[in-house]
Order: sequence, then structure tokens, then C-alpha cells
Amino acid sequence: MVLWPAVSLIGFLVLTGLVILLGTHSTARYEQERQAASTGRPQRARTVAGESIGATAIL
Repeated sequence: MVLWPAVSLIGFLVLTGLVILLGTHSTARYEQERQAASTGRPQRARTVAGESIGATAIL
């Protein structure tokens, strides 16, 4: 009887933690890029996952 509410609560907490984790990572990357732009330092090259193996996009 208590199983489904417990599973729902655990799932909610896991998904909330995932959203927080992704948000902090994105915010940290944004802050790094903003600081690099304001100090004039060149940004490191960012590659798309497909570029590293030579894949081409079909549009």
C-alpha cells in the first residue's frame, strides 16, 4: 500500500536532483564563457560529439 507513494517520492527526488545538477553545470559553463569574453581570453574549442568521429549532419 505504501510502495507506490514511496516510489513516486524517490523518483521525484531523483529527477529534482538531476535538474539541479544539470542547471549548476550549465550555469558554471555560462559563467566561464562570460568571464573569458570579458577578459579577452580566447575560449577553448568546443566540438560537437559527431565532429569527433567525422560524422556529418543531414539536414
